[in-house]
Amino acid sequence: MLRDSYLSCCGREQVFTECYATKIFGEFCLMVKERCMVMKKTRGIVTLLLIATMTLALVACGGVAYGAETDFQIGIIQLVEHPALDAAREGFMAALRNEGIAAEFDYQNAQGDIPTLSTIAQRFVNNNVDLILAIATPSVQAMSAETYSIPIVGTAITSYVRAGVVYSNEAPGFNVTGASDRSPIEAQIRMMLEFMPDIQTIGIAYSSNEANSVYQAGTARGIVEALGLTVVEGTVTTTGDIQQNILSLASRVDAIWIPTDNTHANAMPIVGQVSIDTGVPVFASEEGMTMGGGVATLSVNYFELGYQSGQMAAQILRGEGEPATMPIQFPQRYNYIVNGFMVDELGLTVPEQYRDFIRQP
Repeated sequence: MLRDSYLSCCGREQVFTECYATKIFGEFCLMVKERCMVMKKTRGIVTLLLIATMTLALVACGGVAYGAETDFQIGIIQLVEHPALDAAREGFMAALRNEGIAAEFDYQNAQGDIPTLSTIAQRFVNNNVDLILAIATPSVQAMSAETYSIPIVGTAITSYVRAGVVYSNEAPGFNVTGASDRSPIEAQIRMMLEFMPDIQTIGIAYSSNEANSVYQAGTARGIVEALGLTVVEGTVTTTGDIQQNILSLASRVDAIWIPTDNTHANAMPIVGQVSIDTGVPVFASEEGMTMGGGVATLSVNYFELGYQSGQMAAQILRGEGEPATMPIQFPQRYNYIVNGFMVDELGLTVPEQYRDFIRQP
């Protein structure tokens, strides 16, 4: 397995995808990456020709270019469209404008298709962009597997270490840095208990093929069990699995918690309808997911998170820092959100301390 991952990295540029798929994280992925960096130096013109040929295969990525006469070319690779990731992208671009950075943005969206991420990554390498914004964990994994020289700034990524793209939060060590959307999971679980003091069993719904979701689910499991409550997990791999998974969980638990999961983010109206039909409340980690079908949360502000990443990118472009030595940043504040529609539909009483945060979809 390790040999296959090594060959995959050095032969097909997919080491981080395979590290994730086999749950091999951290030092091994980084060791493989280092060895691949040495081997890549010998490829020269052959590698460039291969990348150029593969780039011609770019399809269905929804590319949009912004800007005119500019100083920097910036590629933006985004896993899928949903409010949180879109807000992060907008925050990034706003920060660069406010920092006085003149740039042309090549925005490419994979529409949730993992192989397309690799094609987009090859496009940016072939175009020799000055910097890349990678939005969501699969995006930064795909991008990091393609280049060890172009600066990559990430956003909406829970754990860069678990994704296998940096050595540590304090000293990334390679060409990747950025801002993490690490959620205050313990505060979110305790918020659930304030809404529903009699909870005995909590369901955790997440995508098993998203490294960020697996990491958050594990964290939440430990917190719930430490509180003396029972955990029931339900996993999906595609949005098509979500309705049945939520229905199954709802029959076995008192309430459901969902992390910042890109697969579920695109299907929260379905989740919300199942919640109403079964009477089992769902608490989602992110603002947009909560307003799409959850009850309440303490959420990262994704525009602000993207803005942080944009400020980091500005430093890199001005030559004031480099990714290898720029620590991963974390959210500076969180926002309470209560979905007034879902609260009414489920007949829940909003604790007094959260009533000022009620919003209607």
